[in-house]
Amino acid sequence: MATDYDAPRKNEEDQSEESIEELKARRHDKNSGKVDEDETEAAESFELPGADLSHEELSVEVKPKQDDEFTCMSCFLVHHRSQLADADKMICRDCI
Repeated sequence: MATDYDAPRKNEEDQSEESIEELKARRHDKNSGKVDEDETEAAESFELPGADLSHEELSVEVKPKQDDEFTCMSCFLVHHRSQLADADKMICRDCI
């Protein structure tokens, strides 16, 4: 007898599939067709206490670069001299 090697093979898991009656019964299950709720819509309905910052005004004091600081030429952040990894290229330790 010839063997068709292109035919799909069934293993024990495939053979132990549920019967048609079980599948039909599950089709009428209330939770089977339930669609997940969109997280952003759910999050918009929640209001956190103290979250209203519309009346707040932010103020930040900007100081010029100090003598013991440098600007990294890779990430363009101002770091302390102790973070300098390559003095010729002016690159910080995080970027190396």
